[in-house]
Amino acid sequence: MSRWNDDPVLRIEHVTMRFGGLVAVNDLSFNVGRGDITALIGPNGAGKTTVFNCATGFYKPTEGRITMKRRTGEHYLLERMPDFKISAEAGVARTFQNIRLFGGMTLLENLMVAQHNPLMVASNYTIGGLLGLGGFRKAEAGAVDRAKYWLERTNLIDRADAPAADLPYGDQRRLEIARAMCTMPELLCLDEPAAGLNPRESAELNTLLHYIRDEHDTSVLLIEHDMSVVMEISDHVVVLDYGEKISDGTPDEVKNDPKVIAAYLGVADDEVDQVEEEVGL
Repeated sequence: MSRWNDDPVLRIEHVTMRFGGLVAVNDLSFNVGRGDITALIGPNGAGKTTVFNCATGFYKPTEGRITMKRRTGEHYLLERMPDFKISAEAGVARTFQNIRLFGGMTLLENLMVAQHNPLMVASNYTIGGLLGLGGFRKAEAGAVDRAKYWLERTNLIDRADAPAADLPYGDQRRLEIARAMCTMPELLCLDEPAAGLNPRESAELNTLLHYIRDEHDTSVLLIEHDMSVVMEISDHVVVLDYGEKISDGTPDEVKNDPKVIAAYLGVADDEVDQVEEEVGL
């Protein structure tokens, strides 16, 4: 049995998602191992983002169960929770394929907004903040320290007071990850984090994700089209094609799977050898 089945942080069990007559995801099951970087890959339209939307509460699956297990041993059935509770209670954070920063806010303000929920609790829902009570001041100082920490880790601290919209594209990507980490997640879901990055920025992303996994004990589930990123940083790869899982294993196992090669080349399984020979693979 693979290690990601020994102590999974996330279980996707027999999940199906239908949009009218369209089956976007069909009877999908896989685990995200605790402490693993798991990549969800597949051709365009394979259903990857639909899986993310189900796991993070944006969609409710038509069928199936999605379970998050926290370090405390608590289990959360994510398909039954609203999206804001999945982040606040179940410990799941995500970024988006299309960057969704608050462009008019500074970098620091973006990271403070991510900590809004615990700050509201600490302020007794505004009255403690208005009166400057000690509990709120302590929580606020802690939130600022956390924001500064992640700005330093993402090499953005020098621009803490700049508007987020003024950042270059690669820096905006890192800021989104920093904002997600300010919620102190146990599972970080990244939708195409390397999209649009140059090779240097991709290498910096790899280093950052390993740091998040190794130093903060945060498991990572990512969708990615850049196979060099996937093969370099992933412990576990799950491959979708037309909403169904066609492969599930280590990077080496997956990249040598004829079904995966066929899906990416767009040919039938029995034609793989011929096409590989023709294109020189």
